[in-house]
Amino acid sequence: MWLYYFQLGLRSLRRNPALTALMVLTLAVGVAASVATLTVLHVMGGDPIPHKSARLFVPLLDNGPADGYTPGGDPRQTDRQLSYRDASNLLRSGQGERRTAIVGVAAAVAPARPDLAPFAAYGLAPTSDFFAMFEAPFRHGQGWSPADDAAGADVVVLSRALAEKLYGAADPVGRRVNLLGFPFLVSGVLETWKVVPRFHRVVGGRGAFGSEEEFFIPFASMLRHQTEHHGSTNCKGPPAPGYQGLLDSECTWIQFWFETSAAGGGRAALQGYLDNYAAEQRRLGRLPRNAPNRLYNVMEWLEFLKVVGNDNRLSAWLAFGFLLLCLVNAIGLLLAKFSVRAAEVGIRRALGASRREIFRQFLVETTVVGLAGGALGLLLAFGALALIGRQSKELTVAAQMDWTMLAATFAMAVAAAVLAGLLPTWRACQVTPALQLKSQ
Repeated sequence: MWLYYFQLGLRSLRRNPALTALMVLTLAVGVAASVATLTVLHVMGGDPIPHKSARLFVPLLDNGPADGYTPGGDPRQTDRQLSYRDASNLLRSGQGERRTAIVGVAAAVAPARPDLAPFAAYGLAPTSDFFAMFEAPFRHGQGWSPADDAAGADVVVLSRALAEKLYGAADPVGRRVNLLGFPFLVSGVLETWKVVPRFHRVVGGRGAFGSEEEFFIPFASMLRHQTEHHGSTNCKGPPAPGYQGLLDSECTWIQFWFETSAAGGGRAALQGYLDNYAAEQRRLGRLPRNAPNRLYNVMEWLEFLKVVGNDNRLSAWLAFGFLLLCLVNAIGLLLAKFSVRAAEVGIRRALGASRREIFRQFLVETTVVGLAGGALGLLLAFGALALIGRQSKELTVAAQMDWTMLAATFAMAVAAAVLAGLLPTWRACQVTPALQLKSQ
């Protein structure tokens, strides 16, 4: 019986293709807007490294002045990095399975190719543990060694895009590139980093959907070139030359990450060490605020940075509001469609069809509209996200979409169409057969 109503509904929809197309398109646009918005928010607020995010921690120590600080208060929201002194001490602490300090760096690149003019590039200066901690995928070669960290060696890992720009499709490992005015030895080339959009927000990169970092050089090498040739630009007064000057200053700010060996007990041990370290520094006359010491895992860090802010949440509500508006329009179109079929309903009722059978028939028709609108809406959403992916060159639709959410949205579209059709269907069932037969 239901198959018969389904076939009857398909034939009925084909009788007025323009009105049917408007209903399907109305639902499709609402579904597409909701799916695209929710997928972008899912990518922005999702877990970048779900299988190990509970083992990666950012420590925060409040180095702010005691003036104006209320004892027991939270650290300043702007203090999201450590001083060089603290970062250096934590690197030597041996805590956790891995440790890395990270600082952003901009550099001029002087290509060896005569057809390519010098250009600016942006990268990160971490320690050697960085690549294993964040599971960087290598296309050629590998990262540098702890010995290179200790020596401040001039080695570099290039992104795939920068490597192809400088060397084409050839493997550049073992060649040298002029960076920061010095020849750096290429030790590896990264594959395109599929986790880059969320990774940028984790390590403080250039934006949620900005381009990936173009190169990586050792943290010690960057500091050596900075202190030898440029000094520090973040201090009220420049520190003394060399590493000791940086160590004695509080004006070189660095992001720091720990990786623990276990998701549970590793955090407690790391927090205990951080509290003991801060107490020791206070005895040495540092950290005057005596503020709580904080550890954030990856998802807590994203929350602390307010990655999915109120504006993004508002856009989600607006998307659902737009879907509701589309449903209201669909109700109006269904009322218009079913009202002109009063004569058909009257004849069917006169021939013996019950109101229940009429209700089933029209409800199946609205379900068909919902199915078509939901399917078209998903196709439009895929198209919109593909355009976003083409613009960012990083967001892959298939990798980032939540398929459970898509299935739920499709089901919601069908259910919404059925709900939208309840009033028009009920109105159609109230047709009086005698009046229709008399008028026809």
